Amino acid sequence: MVFQRRFRAAGFAAVAAALAAPLALSGASADPSPPPGCTGTPSSTWLNVSAQGMRNGNGLLAITLYADNPRKFLVSRGSLYVGRVNANAGTTTGCIFVPAPGVYAIALYHDENANQKFDRTGIGLPAEGYGFSNNPPTLVGLPSFRSVRLSVPRSGLTTRIQMKYP
Repeated sequence: MVFQRRFRAAGFAAVAAALAAPLALSGASADPSPPPGCTGTPSSTWLNVSAQGMRNGNGLLAITLYADNPRKFLVSRGSLYVGRVNANAGTTTGCIFVPAPGVYAIALYHDENANQKFDRTGIGLPAEGYGFSNNPPTLVGLPSFRSVRLSVPRSGLTTRIQMKYP
């Protein structure tokens, strides 16, 4: 009887852990060191970012890292760091250091004119491509912070983000 309770509890914990694991992350790197060009304040934890569906290779891809705090998400000076890598048509990959294992949010934008700003149209709509961790729908407006939270339990994982263009 005690064995059955422990087995059920252990089984439930394993299922809960599996369900909590983010779907957008994959594979650990065989090499414990970050790839060359990893941006941000160096730490022992880093994340590969793969921006898929890049319209062209013009300009830069900005990788913005946010702490697990909904009040700082997408607000001026709310990010922990913005890293930039050269854009490539199709898929652009980059690497960003995170302070430690934990929960973060990632926002990307394709800075096609390399002015290091997210350009908008005259009525405030995006003029450049963008994407968010976990690829939430953004048809009606910005995604909720809950929908973009990304667990980073260790270094070397990769998150794949689908870019959207106006």
